[in-house]
Amino acid sequence: MTDQELFTQVGIREEKASAAAVKSKRSLPIFSIAVLVLIILGCLLADVIATKDPAYLDLMNYTKAPNGEFLFGTDTLGRDIFSCIWHGGRVSLFIGFFATLISTTIAVVYGSISGISSDWVDTAMMRVTEIFLSVPGLLVILFIQAILGDATVVSLSVVIGITSWYSIAKVIRTEVRQIRKSEYVIASQCMGGSFLHVLWHHLAPNFISAIMFMVVMNVRSAIASESTLSFMGMGLPLDVISWGSMLSLSERALMTKAWWIILIPGFFLVVLLVCLTNIGNWLRQTANRKESNL
Repeated sequence: MTDQELFTQVGIREEKASAAAVKSKRSLPIFSIAVLVLIILGCLLADVIATKDPAYLDLMNYTKAPNGEFLFGTDTLGRDIFSCIWHGGRVSLFIGFFATLISTTIAVVYGSISGISSDWVDTAMMRVTEIFLSVPGLLVILFIQAILGDATVVSLSVVIGITSWYSIAKVIRTEVRQIRKSEYVIASQCMGGSFLHVLWHHLAPNFISAIMFMVVMNVRSAIASESTLSFMGMGLPLDVISWGSMLSLSERALMTKAWWIILIPGFFLVVLLVCLTNIGNWLRQTANRKESNL
């Protein structure tokens, strides 16, 4: 191959890489990220933007439609929905992120051990995950929560976290199986590197991009699980304000035709889940694009 042909091929590769980078920037879900940031900031600054006590039962103004005093109206208990949205959003987001932190930690450790172990250990560990994957997650959550007793924010987060790591673990196991025979991994093991050292410095940097979209989707799934359980009356109690517990008042709202009690928290919940879905899909497409360019 002549120097001119070599330079031509290098130029073509650089142009493809540049075009891929431009395409990736164009497909960035800017609107979803902006809306998600606004929701998170609103929840963090709830004490500033929401002047009313979300737990105060104003029995003189229950089931009030949105007006100048109550921007989003009041629910059947007389609570200001505007304040409940931002304070309850804190709880929903906390459950989503804390549960995802727990599930990701378990998945990283479990998947890495499975991927780096011998074939029979790996097969046994993957069979366990397949058994758990065959059981509906909500049923497992309900079963464990029933054993623990009344649901709290922390207990529900932990239960959701320990029942939603299976899919991520399978992906991590696959990635580790592909790189465990790499020279730098073997060299680190021969030099006495512990499992945690090899995991943190050599394995994790190679599979983190492959699971980022699954981590984001796990945040979405955790928030949706809490909302579903609370909507069914099996999650957080009414005195713990979250978007899910607010939706648990839907029966009373329908009986009184108070549409805002369902529509407003439902709208915020749907918008949050859609934003997380768009960001997760973008991360998945970015990871696939990088793999195809290698």
